[in-house]
Amino acid sequence: MPLLESSLAVFALWSVIGYLLGSIPFGMILTKAMGLGNLREIGSGNIGATNVLRTGNKGAAAATLLLDGAKGAVAVLLAREFAGESAAQFAALAAFLGHCYPVWLGFKGGKGVATFLGLMLALAWPVGVLACAVWLATALISRISSLSALVAAAWSPLISILVGQGQIFFLTLILTGLILWRHRANLARLKAGTEPRIGGSKT
Repeated sequence: MPLLESSLAVFALWSVIGYLLGSIPFGMILTKAMGLGNLREIGSGNIGATNVLRTGNKGAAAATLLLDGAKGAVAVLLAREFAGESAAQFAALAAFLGHCYPVWLGFKGGKGVATFLGLMLALAWPVGVLACAVWLATALISRISSLSALVAAAWSPLISILVGQGQIFFLTLILTGLILWRHRANLARLKAGTEPRIGGSKT
């Protein structure tokens, strides 16, 4: 029992650390620091890189993408270094939730795509690389950011099995479900044929 209690405490600690890292709203910080306006009043009001791109500043959008991915990766790498693989998975899930539901923003955050890709790269780089490749290929073909995210997430559980990283299979299933939930409005627009393409000004 003491060992179990110790493990639960460790998982809880790294979940908190992961959540706090994931909840850093880099998109809002960068747009404010660069004088690009209030991101909540631009485009969809989302805090991610796709909406930052609607400010017209590609550098800010790229920096947001990298930093949102990096915070997921850092949460995983720190937890793995100090507490092992299981703690890394708890930190990964918490970092994703932190981005989507940051306490600092009234639990109204982003959709988690960059953070998802970053933590996948840190958890199991072959899965992360292939998920990024699926995202990129879909984006080049469709020019629709949300569709690219949905396709990449949907493929990630199968990819984890195909490349021998089955230890993260259930985590990828959970994260895929969360990404689908966060993109439910996008799914409705995709079905209606009204979802904007990358670089568009609509929400």
